[in-house]
This record gives sequence, structure tokens and C-alpha cells, in this order.
Amino acid sequence: MDIAAFRELLTPPGQALLAEAGEADVSEAGLLGTASRLRERYGADLVGAALTQVRLRRRAEAKFGSDAARMYFTQAGLEQSTRASVAAHRARRFASGSPAGARVLELGCGIGADLMARSRMGLTGDGVERDPLTAEVAEANVTAFALGGLARVRASDALDETPDGYDAVFADPGRRTARGRVFDPRSYEPPLDAVLGLAGRAPAACVKVAPGIPHEAVPDGAEAEWVSVGGDVKEAALWLGGLAGDVGRRATLLPADGGTAEEAVTLTPAGLDDPDVRPWGRYLYEPDGAVIRAHLVAEVAELVGGGLADPQIAYVTSDELRPTPFASAYEIDEVLPFSVKRLKAELRRRGTGVLTVKKRGSAVDVDRLRRDLGFGGRRGGYGDAEATVVVTRVGRDPVALLARPVRADADPPAPGRAR
Repeated sequence: MDIAAFRELLTPPGQALLAEAGEADVSEAGLLGTASRLRERYGADLVGAALTQVRLRRRAEAKFGSDAARMYFTQAGLEQSTRASVAAHRARRFASGSPAGARVLELGCGIGADLMARSRMGLTGDGVERDPLTAEVAEANVTAFALGGLARVRASDALDETPDGYDAVFADPGRRTARGRVFDPRSYEPPLDAVLGLAGRAPAACVKVAPGIPHEAVPDGAEAEWVSVGGDVKEAALWLGGLAGDVGRRATLLPADGGTAEEAVTLTPAGLDDPDVRPWGRYLYEPDGAVIRAHLVAEVAELVGGGLADPQIAYVTSDELRPTPFASAYEIDEVLPFSVKRLKAELRRRGTGVLTVKKRGSAVDVDRLRRDLGFGGRRGGYGDAEATVVVTRVGRDPVALLARPVRADADPPAPGRAR
């Protein structure tokens, strides 16, 4: 899709075509027929642009919910965009930490997800995007939601901008190339050091980074926040200046898409020493990925009254059931030396038909293990029971735990059950 086709898509005939395409069959099986039928009345480039938008909108529902039906996308822009719940969380932090009437400069605004989220919180500002087509897509999104009085978009290189006159900066450097994802902050576009230097000239700033950012790459005085949605780590951000909290790092857990902002929870350092190392207890706690990334496993161990079975592996074990949003709880049925033969026999004895395999600190290939345990085919398994196998190690010894998930609202079981 080029700029000319996209601009035509925003005209009344283009909007009529887009609405018609939205009601048509755009599946792989029906796409060719739909395109041929529409090309009888519209130009080929315009039809291609409309069908691209319809397909991208449907994919975007996972990130943007019902808003996706009114938004515009490029494929790269959708892949790199901030999902709506994370953008809303970040916008709330901007709003609560900024003066009334604050203006925000966004460097690398993409399709405008964060820009729109801040505008919905009443913040004004400008979005800058180097790619001209993506900049026009972002402007169209701002217009589609009647936010033009609060936000503007222009095509420009981030490094050509100055934060002078703005109260805060938000920067989202590119972390993808033609080869795929970029993990080295020096290879961001622009490089992270250059972005931090520019953002640091503003009274306050936030820089979006990859979740795998090394802790040593976090500048002094900044706050690093790792964010997960529904248990999946989505991103990290560095908060600077007036937007940085009084902690060096935090893990923020947002509910699965469709939840409410009030369900979000945050964990911060409590000044604890490393957790104790202890034998397996009655319960296994698997900390949320954001908690692990933020190096806050000790805080989870303290919350559940537990310790680590291995000091290098982020599995917490305890004799008590203390539900916490920061970790998933499992009741341990049995701890076995790792053996495929023994595990298979035990799963057969239990009549297991639904198997979940989790691992940490193990080189085991989960898909291959499932096949070796008899769960590789369409009719795999041995019955109707459900089981979770956790493969890990203690020191150099590989172990397998047979466990069952415990609901967050479950009552503690009666004491004394044998394992």
C-alpha cells in the first residue's frame, strides 16, 4: 500500500469501498473472488488498500478490541504497536505525573496507539514518525477518533527533533529490522543511547524498550518497568526525570484484554536479601514473567512464605497456600527424578488425557517430551484426567514435578494430604 492509495482510501468513495470490503469474505479462500468483484467498480490499487486494511483490522482486534474496526494500519505498524491496555496504563502514568495542560513530544509514534491513549487522558502533544506512510496512518487514526484538537502528527526523523517547549517526551525506538527483532539496545533505530540523550533533555520522559533489556543498560536515576498482560510479558519502559518513581524497578501486571484498569497490580522492591534455598514444599509458585524480568522473585517468596528449590531458578516453593496475583500457584502431588519412562508410567496410571508441560532451568524440548510421553497425536493420552508436569532441576539433578493448578480464589486444602 502506497501513500497515494491510502489517501484515496480516506475519500468518500474510498470509505464506501472500505465499508463494503468490511462486509465481504476476505479469508484466504474468498479473498481472490472478493478482490475480482470489487475491481469491477474500483481501481486495483484502491481495492488492494481496502482489503489490506480490512484484514489488518481483523488481526488488530487482539490488541485494540472494538477500536480496531475504526483504525488504520500498516503491517509493520500493527506488529510494533502498543496494545491498547498497555498504552492506556502508560497514558495514566503520564497524566498523573505531569502538570495540567502538559504537552508531550512522541518520537517514533508508529500508528499512533500511545498518542491516542494520552489524548484520551486529556494530554496534548505531537507525534513524530520517520516513515511518511506510517505518519499519515497515525494522523488518520487521530482524526478517526476526533482527537485532532489534542494531537498532531508529522513526518520527521526523531534525531532531528528537540524537546524544547514540551513538558515530557515519549520515545519508541524501532526494535525490528528486515532480519527480525533487535535485542541489543545499541542496534535500536535510533540507538538507545541517542534516544536517552534526547529524552533526557526534557523535564520528564519515558522510553519504550524490549523486555529483555539488560539491567545494566538502565541509566542511573531511571525507573525500569516491565509490563505483562494476562500473564504474558509484553514490554518494558524506562521512566526518566519527573515521571520516574521512587523505585529503580517495578513489575506491573495488567489483566487479560477485556479486564479493567482497576485490576492492574504493581510490585516494587522491598529491600530483601536473596530468598532462602529450601526443599520442595507442598506448593510451587511460578512468578509472573514481569516479576522475573524485574528481579523481584525475592518479593514473591516473601509474600508466599517460601524459598527457592534452586538458587538460580525462579520457582518458589512453600508449605503454605497464599494466593498472590504475582505468581501462579500449583499444588505438588509428587517430585520425581526426571525419567521419561517413569513419567509416562505415572501419567498412564493416573489416566491423564490433558497434559500441560512447563519447564525452567532445563534443556528439555517440550514438544518432543510430550510426544515421548504419549501426547503427540490427535488421540494422545490415557484418559480424561488433567495433569501438569514441571521439568526443572535442583543443582545438577533434573527433576519432574507432578502438580495441579490452584485457583487464585481457592480455599486452603485440609492439612495432612500425602504426596
